[in-house]
Amino acid sequence: MSTKMIHHVCIQTDKYKASLDFYTRILGFELVIETPNFHKRDYNTWLSLGDFMIELQTSKRGEKLNPWSSLNEGIVHMCFLVENVQKEYERIKSLGYTNFKNKNGEDIYKVEEGYLFKVKAPEGTEIEIRDLPI
Repeated sequence: MSTKMIHHVCIQTDKYKASLDFYTRILGFELVIETPNFHKRDYNTWLSLGDFMIELQTSKRGEKLNPWSSLNEGIVHMCFLVENVQKEYERIKSLGYTNFKNKNGEDIYKVEEGYLFKVKAPEGTEIEIRDLPI
């Protein structure tokens, strides 16, 4: 495979309005297109953050999605790099969002030479925010 870049991830949610608010207002994604009544789904929506996109979609009508679990196979979390983890954490908290994953009593913790925290999206997706790529 000759890959130019990762284009998007698709996130399904039964909490569409809360998830849309989280990715746009809290994480700063821009709404590209929102398509209601898309192939038996209430919504199929494209969001962008620079060159990276999220396809946010509801389940097909009549289907119930399984809750998110870190015990599922496949992608467990997405990670975004920031200049300053503490400032990003404070920015998110200042917007009233408080669903952080706590580790050993701390929201922000050191991993190797950098710091990170994880925030949970309304549909359960874990978003890691860190200041060093590895």
